[in-house]
Amino acid sequence: MRHIISILMENESGALSRVAGLFSARGYNIESLNVAPTHDPTLSRMTLVTHGNEAIMEQIVKQLNKLIDVVKLMELEEAPAVERELMLIKLRADGEAREEVKRLSDIFRGRILDVTNKIYTIELTGTSDKLDAFVEAVGESRILEVVRSGAMGIARGERVLRA
Repeated sequence: MRHIISILMENESGALSRVAGLFSARGYNIESLNVAPTHDPTLSRMTLVTHGNEAIMEQIVKQLNKLIDVVKLMELEEAPAVERELMLIKLRADGEAREEVKRLSDIFRGRILDVTNKIYTIELTGTSDKLDAFVEAVGESRILEVVRSGAMGIARGERVLRA
């Protein structure tokens, strides 16, 4: 089962390495990972996506809470949350394909960021499923390059992750 864990941690060198080390030492995989400073420059917010059953997730959460750099963490599946991912995709768009690529971009609410005679670079945000659907819709033959941020999430409503 897929799990999104949001972690508030000290903005110190080596903190990311300790989290990654915890996962690799136990043979757990990190599907995606995002880290950036928060409005408080002493803290960073890490969002990681992993897979595992409830027993594995309980173990991961316990081990993460033991790390000195971790201030607080939250599993986003425990309550309603907003999840988004960013994708930049460079597509072959020449001849008759130009209008089709633009139409698909509009349908998926993408933004065309760069245009040449033969290429469109498009920005899309949404759930991982939405981005996967766009990739499938444009077809493998048009794709030149794809960059994805991985999932980011925040709890809905009153629930917050703060020190």
